[in-house]
Amino acid sequence: MYLIEIYKSVQGESSFAGVPCIFVRLAGCNLRCSWCDSEYTFTGGYKLTEDEVVAEIEKLAPVKLVEFTGGEPLLQERELVPLMQRLLDSGYELMIETSGERPVDNVPTAVHRIIDVKCPGSGEASRFRMSNLEQLTQRDEVKFVITGRPDYEYAREFIRKHELESRAGQILLSPAFTKTPVPERSTINALLDPSELVNWMLEDGLKARLSLQIHKYVWEPQKKGV
Repeated sequence: MYLIEIYKSVQGESSFAGVPCIFVRLAGCNLRCSWCDSEYTFTGGYKLTEDEVVAEIEKLAPVKLVEFTGGEPLLQERELVPLMQRLLDSGYELMIETSGERPVDNVPTAVHRIIDVKCPGSGEASRFRMSNLEQLTQRDEVKFVITGRPDYEYAREFIRKHELESRAGQILLSPAFTKTPVPERSTINALLDPSELVNWMLEDGLKARLSLQIHKYVWEPQKKGV
């Protein structure tokens, strides 16, 4: 499979935020979200065998939480699914973050799936695969990246229409980040002030979690491999 990087840090998002985690970032993506912060994954990468990926992960012990991300990791589903099962069998806890455009049916059920639903501000709102909603379990999380009020209203109506509060373990609302952040580690780089998003969530009583990408506040936001 083709990878961009493997590194150890703390999880920056989801219900695992703040937990030490090994990140396996795969190369390639078939979407072009307007706010994407990982455009460097679109091309290139280096090739590793399954054994080589496992060896790289084992070097980062004793961390046992691993996230597969990208790009879009499920573009390499044929190679990725056996690798995930191998790691599960070896006692690792796994996460995968996916755009929601690729089917998640073959991802092992023990994997925590973070499934994005693209809002209109991304430019890719029509690409979500609705059949993925049928695969949701309480182990899974659904994420919406929010650029402003129209995105929030889209997310709110999607959550209500598809009864996500009862179908997924967590619903994540994440303020979009600028693609050209300044070094300051603050909300100055957010396209939407998180306090506004919190006010909307409270007003509507949404059963959702604010997700702030904490790695962009721990380190300078443009720093990679953290």
